[in-house]
Amino acid sequence: MTMDFATLTTVMRRLALQAGDRIMEIYDSPDFEVRTKSDDSPVTAADEAADAIISDGLRAAFPDVALVTEEQAASHGVTATTFLIVDPLDGTKEFVQRRGDFTVNIAYVVDGVPVRGVVYAPAKGRLFYTAADGQSVEETGDFAKDAPGATTPLSVNATPDNAALMVVATKSHRDQATDDYIARYGVRDMTSAGSSLKFCLVAVGEADLYPRLGRTMEWDTAAGHAVLTGAGGHVVDFDTLAPLAYGKDGFANPFFIAYAPGVALKSA
Repeated sequence: MTMDFATLTTVMRRLALQAGDRIMEIYDSPDFEVRTKSDDSPVTAADEAADAIISDGLRAAFPDVALVTEEQAASHGVTATTFLIVDPLDGTKEFVQRRGDFTVNIAYVVDGVPVRGVVYAPAKGRLFYTAADGQSVEETGDFAKDAPGATTPLSVNATPDNAALMVVATKSHRDQATDDYIARYGVRDMTSAGSSLKFCLVAVGEADLYPRLGRTMEWDTAAGHAVLTGAGGHVVDFDTLAPLAYGKDGFANPFFIAYAPGVALKSA
């Protein structure tokens, strides 16, 4: 099928906002249950409620497109190179600890490449997505479900100073290998962020480099990857420096590097 990107953007944006509303209802409640999944990662009612909103909406709008979502294990056996992929609540640890750095993520992958995506951080009031033409934007305003507000086109830092880079790293999964790799660069400053917001910081030019030497799944990265691509950035395999591909068996990612194209990457 030929995807209507204007419709796709409208639907993904609306579903992300609706899921964000439900997430915040649970986030702002006095207490919520936290369970542990088979891989030892946490899951809450917010993950499941957001997943239901998004998956039901995507299946209704795009019944002929394969759907992969973190919270539905049956979807992890999908074999496709073109598909929708969802992480309804990325950064559950940040959610549980009420740190606010969690996001709703929806992406559309074509031939292994994330071409459209939305990243919504409801607790921070930040909404990033690829417009119908593929240009990434950040929307401001009241986030009305049926009427997009003002948007600002996103662009990576076009001329990063390789002697003084701004680096963003994960908040919950920092390790010595990551610190050792970052130390190979000239770093002006470092910031930390949870979830897929790290991709968005590179997309808006607030960071130049985001290396990830740790386990991630495609649903963790696809939407942020699409937003970064639409802002002029790149995401590559840490070892080969080939573009990070999607639709891999089991949907597990290798280590990767997200960066503004002016950054002189160090080899693994």
